[in-house]
Amino acid sequence: MMVLTSKQRKILEKQAHDLSPVVIIGQHGVTENLLKMVEDSLKAHELIKVKFNEYKDDKREYSEDIANRTDSNLVRVIGNVAIFYRQNEDPEKRLISLK
Repeated sequence: MMVLTSKQRKILEKQAHDLSPVVIIGQHGVTENLLKMVEDSLKAHELIKVKFNEYKDDKREYSEDIANRTDSNLVRVIGNVAIFYRQNEDPEKRLISLK
């Protein structure tokens, strides 16, 4: 997992603004299936949003747990939505530039 600077976080927040959440956390919380969906989404898009329909009081802890378990960066939690980023390992397939 790379360490993001505040400038890089701002770039990612700006790019995530128009994105819709691709994963929704419901009554079952953080399950293996949910982590697989986050993994697949990060692999395809690099930058995703995860919405909390349940566990809203614990969203910060759950978001940090998801980031750790998926080897991604938690960019920010805004309202009930968390933004995650994981750079593609293949430089040819990278969709987002942090410069």
